[in-house]
Amino acid sequence: MKLSTWRAPLLAAGLTAAAFALAGCDDQIDASGGRSLAAIPQKTMALMDNIGTTASAPVLFRAYKKEAVFEIWKKKADGQFALLKSYPMCRWSGQLGPKKREGDRQVPEGFYTITPGQMNPNSHYYLSFNVGYPNAYDRAWDRTGADIMVHGICSSAGCFSMTDPQIEEIYAIAREAFNGGQREIQFQSYPFRMTAENLAKERLDPNIAFWKELKNGYDHFEVTKAEVPVIVCNRHYVFGAKAEGEYSARGACPKLIRDDTIETDVAGLEKQDDRAVAALVAKGVKPVRLVYADGGQNPYFAHKGLDESRPEALAEGPREIVLGNDGKPLPAVVEVASAAPSKATTPSRNARKGAPAPAATAAVAAAAPASNGGLLESGKSLMNKLFRTAADTSPTVQVFEPQSPIPSDAPLPPRRAASLDAPVRMAALHEDARKRDDADANAQ
Repeated sequence: MKLSTWRAPLLAAGLTAAAFALAGCDDQIDASGGRSLAAIPQKTMALMDNIGTTASAPVLFRAYKKEAVFEIWKKKADGQFALLKSYPMCRWSGQLGPKKREGDRQVPEGFYTITPGQMNPNSHYYLSFNVGYPNAYDRAWDRTGADIMVHGICSSAGCFSMTDPQIEEIYAIAREAFNGGQREIQFQSYPFRMTAENLAKERLDPNIAFWKELKNGYDHFEVTKAEVPVIVCNRHYVFGAKAEGEYSARGACPKLIRDDTIETDVAGLEKQDDRAVAALVAKGVKPVRLVYADGGQNPYFAHKGLDESRPEALAEGPREIVLGNDGKPLPAVVEVASAAPSKATTPSRNARKGAPAPAATAAVAAAAPASNGGLLESGKSLMNKLFRTAADTSPTVQVFEPQSPIPSDAPLPPRRAASLDAPVRMAALHEDARKRDDADANAQ
């Protein structure tokens, strides 16, 4: 690379970065800018040769929050993009779902554009580039926030955070693509890979309509392996089309020009996935909601001793809350486990004296935990332990799922002791009556 060919874009990037309102990842200027000139590693250059591309060929980025993966795709001589490399993402923050406002710690979801002016060679986060949030779609929905980056340091407050070696390589690949003449890099950001399994599990999430809209763009790329044409009108994404005439992100959509062959293939892929989702639902795949303490991290980095942001939020991973058909958490489920009698389950002498045998315990499934997204605590288990005797012979597992929580004001059954004393009390009453009758007779 000739330094003179990159000096102007670097200068523009530095000036642009200096003008950032430090709101997203607080990407301050660092004086050490030499790292932005690092060469693409030889192993990565060999991968380019293997897929039939070059360092100067156009590039495309894709990211998946749930899987915490960042992908680089490179354009080949035939015009199609091929996957060059997948990077485990070191850190992302917030929850699944789009970014909506300043300070919500959300990593954006959507289709974004990166230009040379968004590259920051002097980033406080080793190296970085701005993804272009908010885009036309975000602005149409009055979403706020800025300075959402892909950067190093493994620290996220709404950004896609990589390790320093990762961002150095990603930055170098983008730099060489710009040097080769690419004017814009398309960045596709998804909540998860748009698989039938993910869509089946997330089918009742409040963001599902938006995610299905993104899936149309996802499918266009899967069909064409080319950069997806994107316009925003009527406050919606429109993929794979060109507009005739003027239009605005909030206004009505203009007349659209589409490739019928591509649209037929995209529609076929969508129907195929819809059938797969329906089959999974029919097999009993429950709708769920994933709740993160604060974002996630690729499992590759677990227990590696990294100095990532908010490590306590990563300690337990996301909680998978099972939902009912109404989108609310299911109530507590109590599983009663029993097995065929055997010598191993015959009560011992200690058990007959009052100590239960180990095999006589029951599994109690805990209720789904609550989240800040409006989920309610599903309640305590109906029983803590259930015991069986050696006479039990059923080998099945019975599951009791109450339709609704037991009301707190439900009438209690009569006390056992009181019911047993009733005949005694009645006999006493009869005896008192007999004595009163005798007394009255004597008085007469």
